[in-house]
Amino acid sequence: MESNCVQFLGNKTILITGAPGFLAKVLVEKILRLQPNVKKMYLLLRAADTKAAMQRLRSEVVEINLFKVLRNDLGEENLNDLVREKIVPVPGDISIHNLGVKDSDLLQRMWSEIDIVINIAATTNFDERYDIGLGINTFGALNVLNFAKKCVKGQLLLHVSTAYVCGENSGLFLEKPFTMGQTLSGDTKLDINVEFELMKQKLKELQHQDFSEQEISQSMKDLGMARAKVHGWPNTYVFTKAMGEMLVGKYRENLPLVIVRPTMITSTLAEPFPGWIEGLRTIDSVIVAYGKGRLKCFLADPNTVFDLIPADMVVNAMIATATAHSGETGIQTIYHVGSSFQNPVTFGQLHETAARYFTKKPLVARNGSPIIVTKGTLLSTMGQFSLYITLRYKLPLLILRLMNIIYPWSQGDKYNDDSRKIKLAMRLVDLYQPYLLFKGIFDDLNTESLRRRRQSIKELDGSFEFDPKSINWDDYMENTHIPGLITHVLKQ
Repeated sequence: MESNCVQFLGNKTILITGAPGFLAKVLVEKILRLQPNVKKMYLLLRAADTKAAMQRLRSEVVEINLFKVLRNDLGEENLNDLVREKIVPVPGDISIHNLGVKDSDLLQRMWSEIDIVINIAATTNFDERYDIGLGINTFGALNVLNFAKKCVKGQLLLHVSTAYVCGENSGLFLEKPFTMGQTLSGDTKLDINVEFELMKQKLKELQHQDFSEQEISQSMKDLGMARAKVHGWPNTYVFTKAMGEMLVGKYRENLPLVIVRPTMITSTLAEPFPGWIEGLRTIDSVIVAYGKGRLKCFLADPNTVFDLIPADMVVNAMIATATAHSGETGIQTIYHVGSSFQNPVTFGQLHETAARYFTKKPLVARNGSPIIVTKGTLLSTMGQFSLYITLRYKLPLLILRLMNIIYPWSQGDKYNDDSRKIKLAMRLVDLYQPYLLFKGIFDDLNTESLRRRRQSIKELDGSFEFDPKSINWDDYMENTHIPGLITHVLKQ
């Protein structure tokens, strides 16, 4: 019997922002493979014109390895025909009014045809420039909402956020929406318009002074981090995403709104094949640095739960929530899509699995020799980490500096190189510390209720699995995720 989700997608016209990003591509591939009778997908891409948008669609979406299953099933020519028939690449930008779509005829056609709007577009840099973070994650979300409200057939806006809008607090985080002006610091009032004006004023001051583009960029990054911490968020990314949630929640009117909050998204568990991933995501930088023998110590509590969720499960949950709530006038529902409540995995487990994997199957150095890894040192507090770095690296660096002063010809640039590496490492630790020592668990009552409801009417088949309890973390990391990183990212 055909899944209700597959039926739902049939004859639908969908706008998807965020292509050609990682999650958007997994979603597009899934829809084409499971429901080729989808009426149309408009994909918003940053591009100068339609020709450039089509080129990005080809080179960064359809022609990549993610689509190999469809390519093998349909053949190259039939896949190209399906893409031409079903996908409309739209040059645009969510940070601009009407999503930056300049063709008035295309705009009218989109507003008259689109049933579902799925907003995945975001900048995910933790320390993004404040002007860019506000433009995309905050006011970009409002622009997508306003666009969706103009769609005469509009049945739903599905907005993808992040579970980490919760900030750094510990405990159980519920699937609750933000209220406008809510702050996590407890003693300040958040006014999004004031934040916008403050950003504009700072940018104007910088541009009128004799600063380089690099200096302006760094100042805007520093401003974003500072404003985030004033209001209780650890970085610009989650702060601007939280404000985006506030705006779409406040101004949705009667448009049905679903906000999906994934945790740390990892490689595909099953579809279209296990282990597909693009770029180093979340914990992957740590795994790769460890496999390359570069990570001798790390700030992490081995008992800290790392909330991971495979990309295909996130996409399955997104389609299931859209199926469940499309056309429900005036609703706003939040869904946590993660694993910490149902099937938690700790950093200690992940570390053990990575050590086991790279001991059995070491990466290969440039000279062709295997890279031998050691267990390494885990330090569970920032104080322990700082002390270790001081004794292990900073004191030798001071000695090297003295040697460089006394005998400047003997050490060359080694002091400067090592100093830069330590500064970079400390900056990365500063950025990632909120998640390395995070003590929160994400309640997923709404998501679990949706899973049970679908199971009770026999709608949850293998094609739309999003139950984290089905994941064996040791097996997934050792036989799917790490091999996927090596194949698709490191290309070894």
